[in-house]
Amino acid sequence: MARILIVDDDPRLRKSFEKLLLDEEHTVLTAATGEASCSMLQEAAPDLVVMDVRLPGMSGLEAFRRMHRRDPRLPVIVMTAFGTTDTAIEATKLGAFDYILKPFDIPDMLARIGRALEAGRFMRNPVGIDAPPEAAGAEALVGKSPVMQEVYKAIGRVAPTDTTILLRGESGTGKELAARALYQHSLRAEGPFLVINCVAIPETLLEAELFGYEKGSFTGATSRRIGKVEQAHTGTLFLDEIGDMPLNIQAKILRLLQEKTIERLGASEPIHVDVRIIAATNRDLEGSLKKGLFREDLYYRLNVVAVEMPPLRSHPEDVPLLCSYFLAKHAADLGAPNPGITDEAVELLGAHAWQGNVRELANTMQKALIFNSGCPISADDISGLIHAQPTARDDAGFEEAIRQWTCRLLKTGKDAAVFSYMTDRCSEIIIKQVLELTRGNQTQAAKILGLSRPTLQSKMEKYGLKKS
Repeated sequence: MARILIVDDDPRLRKSFEKLLLDEEHTVLTAATGEASCSMLQEAAPDLVVMDVRLPGMSGLEAFRRMHRRDPRLPVIVMTAFGTTDTAIEATKLGAFDYILKPFDIPDMLARIGRALEAGRFMRNPVGIDAPPEAAGAEALVGKSPVMQEVYKAIGRVAPTDTTILLRGESGTGKELAARALYQHSLRAEGPFLVINCVAIPETLLEAELFGYEKGSFTGATSRRIGKVEQAHTGTLFLDEIGDMPLNIQAKILRLLQEKTIERLGASEPIHVDVRIIAATNRDLEGSLKKGLFREDLYYRLNVVAVEMPPLRSHPEDVPLLCSYFLAKHAADLGAPNPGITDEAVELLGAHAWQGNVRELANTMQKALIFNSGCPISADDISGLIHAQPTARDDAGFEEAIRQWTCRLLKTGKDAAVFSYMTDRCSEIIIKQVLELTRGNQTQAAKILGLSRPTLQSKMEKYGLKKS
């Protein structure tokens, strides 16, 4: 998994972190002083640093400054007691990924560590352009078709500029990979690259996540918080699914693009930020304009350069290359031998519609590898996977069953808790099933579900499922 450096002068806390992160299959390194952590940086090459700001000798803030100068793309989470919040905020302004107050909640800390590791991977792991199938260790945009060649050309032309870019295309076409490739080939490649998914964050929290807030600006705002826009200063901010962004926040993004300024919630003074915006959407923005769901002025500001990511059905000639690439990649990720795939299986994959595009193909190859018996993946293996997918008729039957179940629950007087009850029951059934399919392998189960391993384990604990 990842190499995580814990810097704290409390040996009990270091020991607790060591146990906690070893359970998550991470490699844990520890240091008691800022000087020791800086000297370990080059030889240990950690993927993440979790550091207290109050250290004997060199302060945590000075140690962070030295680390950041040496490797500006190394994510650092700063820990602080309540009396030193201003120092942690200063570290965040200087480029720290996040800060957390002591004492902290363990699931919250694990979630922050997961986000920081993902951000570090996005910044440091290169995205290959037109990579060969055998480049299994790298994430890559793969394909030699004319439509993919146009994507590569567009990335090459606009990456070195500071132009705002809008990535368009259906879900699963590789917009996030394209955004990372644009960042890594840009003049801001040494700066931060932060991702905000406008759908994944509830509307009530999205504004605070983007722009930050001042102490006392709302109930629960016990200290100042730096937002992602401010954290991305001198770097790149990727706004994924911007077509779903609420109108009131669209106005603030427009101001950012026009004036290069933002305001934290509860503040009256504008803050200057130097950040490049890359946005992505699978929505019909022109249709949203007509319905009044998307601002016309923001649309034209974002649509300076548009890069269209093609659906997989428009370049089926790339399917054999993609199959080889994903088989090699997933085999390397799972530590499993690559069994290969027959020509008949590749032909069957090439004829499939792939409504979920490249992401669906990647998931299919991963499942084929997980359930493989050691022989080359055959047409029968693939047929069982792609024909077992839900159809519109299946969805209609499922929706009717859910409707009837909901009505029965509401009639029993459970209406106050029916949503959480049904969500928990469905989640429990899904997790039980995937654990049965993977024979209890949590790493594989988490990959299939699209969850982090800590998230899967917390849900298993919640539903009383045995970790073994």
